Amino acid sequence: MAVFFSFLNAALLLGLLYVYARILLKTHARYTLGLIIFAGLLLIQNIVTLSSYLFMIEFYSWQLYPVIDVIGLFEFAALLALFKVTL
Repeated sequence: MAVFFSFLNAALLLGLLYVYARILLKTHARYTLGLIIFAGLLLIQNIVTLSSYLFMIEFYSWQLYPVIDVIGLFEFAALLALFKVTL
């Protein structure tokens, strides 16, 4: 589940980056540049997290799986709300 939500989070962040870049090109607002930096850094964090799930899974305890799933779910909900507000 955590890998699935990480993919969804990355897709939402790519969508946000696209929308923010279009807004920046139209308005040249500095606030939008901050949003691009925020979304870009969050995307990098998400990619690192996803790669750790895929390549280092044997180092995780099975007891952490529910916690990791909930973290991914809450991040997805937050990004979905941000995406909805942005559009």
